[in-house]
Amino acid sequence: MIPETITIDETKYVRADTALKMAERIDGLEYKIVRTYAAGVFAGYVKEFDRATRSAVVLQARRIWMWKGAASLSQLAVDGTSCPSECKFPCEVSSIELLRVEEILSVTDKAQKSIKGVSVWAK
Repeated sequence: MIPETITIDETKYVRADTALKMAERIDGLEYKIVRTYAAGVFAGYVKEFDRATRSAVVLQARRIWMWKGAASLSQLAVDGTSCPSECKFPCEVSSIELLRVEEILSVTDKAQKSIKGVSVWAK
């Protein structure tokens, strides 16, 4: 078993291949999880965010309708889901304008792959 950390002279070091890497960008846009007051939660590339109106435009947006395998949106943004088959994420839309944004979370590469890897839920 290879250790994930090592301590040298009381300084703890993390292996480079286990360090958190941020999600892949497209056209300079960051992949984020956006939680709104009433419309729910979305994952996608934040194109615009207006603090004054608390509105955001998100590209390649996927609604996070229901998730399992993460204790909170914070954990989903860092680790992704450990139960992708039990999540309900509908299809991606090319663009959505979200109103009354409550929080925007940065997403790691690992979490982005996990979210994008969840099968499309449809009825």
